Amino acid sequence: MEKIKNIIQSSVDVKNKILADDKILQTVKDCVRVLVTAFKNGNKVLFCGNGGSAADAQHLAAEFSGRFYTDRDALPAEALHCNSSYITAVGNDYGYEVIYSRMIKGIGNKGDVLVGLSTSGYSKNIINAFETAKEKEMVTIAFTGESGGKLKEMADFLINVPSDDTPRIQESHITLGHIICQLVEEQYFKLTND
Repeated sequence: MEKIKNIIQSSVDVKNKILADDKILQTVKDCVRVLVTAFKNGNKVLFCGNGGSAADAQHLAAEFSGRFYTDRDALPAEALHCNSSYITAVGNDYGYEVIYSRMIKGIGNKGDVLVGLSTSGYSKNIINAFETAKEKEMVTIAFTGESGGKLKEMADFLINVPSDDTPRIQESHITLGHIICQLVEEQYFKLTND
């Protein structure tokens, strides 16, 4: 029982650090503004991650393209790893490190937003995706752990969760991602004055 309580407490502790970090909170607010603007301009949002972060990327994309709280029109958002034929072909023929950058070369447009989730900030395929997104004049948002890794230098917006514990980072990524989805939905569809 004590171990379970300790794990829950460590998750709460990370979220309390975020709650006290005005820089992270302001970045979340800035990301909401950027995403609302992109959607209003007819742009799309692309998500990428690996492993559990790929699952989180797909989850957050679905919150936009499906719904969050409100029955409303779909927003153009997609996770880049959902086509297994593409991933396995490009991974086999060119290398796993280019699976996302190659897709962005094909479908990324100026003004689109790329959201990359990497707890370390050093995932090569996400770093390559951010480089290609910059070439395409896309906006980049990185969800990472405390250090930010290499993505810290590359992202237009960095949400670096104050932890180096992968499960705690991922729990906070989904919490912050949900906050962003809720506020984007409210503001884009004018459900609030915020």
